[in-house]
Amino acid sequence: MRYAIPDLASGEHHYHEIEIEKSRFITWTAFIPDIASFDALLAQARAAHPNASHHCTAYIAGAPGEQNAIGFSDDGEPGGTAGRPMYQALEGSGLGQIGCVVIRYFGGTKLGTGGLVRAYTQAVVQALESLPRRPFIERRTLRVRIDFAGEAIAREWLATQDALIESADYDADGVTLDIAWPDERSSDLSELTSRLKGRLTHLTLP
Repeated sequence: MRYAIPDLASGEHHYHEIEIEKSRFITWTAFIPDIASFDALLAQARAAHPNASHHCTAYIAGAPGEQNAIGFSDDGEPGGTAGRPMYQALEGSGLGQIGCVVIRYFGGTKLGTGGLVRAYTQAVVQALESLPRRPFIERRTLRVRIDFAGEAIAREWLATQDALIESADYDADGVTLDIAWPDERSSDLSELTSRLKGRLTHLTLP
């Protein structure tokens, strides 16, 4: 499965800020491959802005449409006015492995429930407009065994299949390759086996 993710390194975040009725809404958006990454983002945001009124959150720690590794929080705002609208903005973007914290500094003017929903939605939607992103391909690992003579042929063919070599383990008789194979492709290596004249063994991972 292919989808877009934030083009940010682990531990980095994308910054965006808006002001609505004198309240500041600061959005931190980050690459969130797992829930632990989101917990780290939230802890970082709380440490950087300890005096903020709220640290509202939403994340999808997986592919778009993920229903298990998701979450959102209003962090003291009226129920349903912050976290859920933020999550819906993330969901509507089609991005995966993404999370955000909207840090609010209250400006003295109450926005009402409808105003809060619009404000938190706007904070995330605008942040996503300038968010750098890159394509992501879900992969599974294949392990193959080849002789030295076939390694160059194997590497050339694997590159044409958008397959990445994760590791190469050499010994006296040949090389074992761990390959990150695109999930969207059938793991049919018959063409490579033919090119290597049968000198390929598809190994079972432990």
